[in-house]
Amino acid sequence: MKTILIILIVVILIAITLYFILIGNIDKSEPKIIKLDKPIHIIGLEINTNDKDIYKDVRKVASDFNDIINKNPIPNKKEPWARLNVSKDYNKEKGTFKYIIGDVVTMIDSVPNGLQSYEIPALTFAIFRIQPKSKIAWGITMGRMKRFIYTEWLPKSDYKPSDIFGDFELHDDRSLGKNPEINLYVAIKEKDSK
Repeated sequence: MKTILIILIVVILIAITLYFILIGNIDKSEPKIIKLDKPIHIIGLEINTNDKDIYKDVRKVASDFNDIINKNPIPNKKEPWARLNVSKDYNKEKGTFKYIIGDVVTMIDSVPNGLQSYEIPALTFAIFRIQPKSKIAWGITMGRMKRFIYTEWLPKSDYKPSDIFGDFELHDDRSLGKNPEINLYVAIKEKDSK
């Protein structure tokens, strides 16, 4: 019995240590608030998912998207490179939403087979920095940050979520390499606006 208790304590200590080494804390600093001056256009792939399945679904949709663009490159890609991961049309009761992975383009004149064009509307966004301690912690860090934004930051701020659009992750050169970083753009509006 004493041996089992010692093993259990060691396992718990290792788990806590790994948590702080691999995941760490999220950045709860005040976000930058911006208004997009024009819409952002992307060409991408959309899936329907939910809060439970998003972690496995994002890998599959990313793999499918990369397979398609390797065979049929996206024309007019923005330089420098930028990819958006979009969450929209969230159903709070069911926990379902649409998830889109797409590359930002300068114009949409043709769309490769299997993909669609999308527009990110010119709205007001709160920009949060996401910097996981390691690449394997992306999903956990993103989930923790979204939970913080929607359950802590927004209720205490002068803003509420936009009724028009959800949020998107901006992946660019900063998201590659040893210390990855992205920005999460959350569509917002002032609480007293209709």
